[in-house]
Amino acid sequence: MTKTLAEKIEMLPSLKVTVDAYGLMAKKALGQNFLLDSNITNKIIKLSLEKQNLKDYHGIYTYEVGPGPGGLTRAILSQSPEKLTVVEMDERCINIMEDIKAKVGEKLEIINGDALQEDFTNKDKAPRHIISNLPYNISVPLLVKWLKDIKHFQSLTLMFQKEVAERIMAKTETKDYGRISILSQLSCKIEKLMDLNPNCFTPAPKIWSSVLLFTPLERKLTQEQISKIERISTLAFGQRRKMLRQSLKTISNIEEILEKLNIPSTLRAENLTPKQYLELANNI
Repeated sequence: MTKTLAEKIEMLPSLKVTVDAYGLMAKKALGQNFLLDSNITNKIIKLSLEKQNLKDYHGIYTYEVGPGPGGLTRAILSQSPEKLTVVEMDERCINIMEDIKAKVGEKLEIINGDALQEDFTNKDKAPRHIISNLPYNISVPLLVKWLKDIKHFQSLTLMFQKEVAERIMAKTETKDYGRISILSQLSCKIEKLMDLNPNCFTPAPKIWSSVLLFTPLERKLTQEQISKIERISTLAFGQRRKMLRQSLKTISNIEEILEKLNIPSTLRAENLTPKQYLELANNI
């Protein structure tokens, strides 16, 4: 009888045995912290699916960046995706991915490369989901890249350092509120799925981690709007203690635009809501 994907994954050796077999020590230079507890990786996937009212990943193309020893990879494959594409720079981890591919066949595609250079938007047909425990050192650049292309994805389930997650979800007039808060909140509904203690990882980092679910909003930003929002927020938060009339003074007619939008020119960067940044972008 043909085995299911989940059954094939169950036949693999434990993550600890796999890591020991390959002498896989996490590399700080690659931002690696490995999650070896299958109860946690399975819970991440279960919570993400539940929030999206999905039974599994049947018929869905999934993508993972930095799979490491494959804990999250196994959890994703157990939920029967149409295909899982993993992008990994570490040759040691590529070998582990090849072991998994030997069990599951063409359901797993392996790319040995830099995720920042990979374009998932035209690889496979929709629906597309990204699920990753992101390498800490490139988590924000990757998120920005995907937010700019969010119309091509059905969801992003991503793990960040907790402090980065707090910046992403930060509210107006808080110290964590900034450029990534604005772009994220104008692009997606964002929900926290769980926080993870440092002891869940090998090696244990000094900070907690958080898993966030990004669901694209119906109203999609245009590339022109994104470009303008980035310009405005860069200027505003580059001099966040200055009033808008000063920090945005290089924008033509900025005081007239602020007045038209009923935004006091004496406000500062953190006082404006994401919606107000979008209104500014639409008027410059």
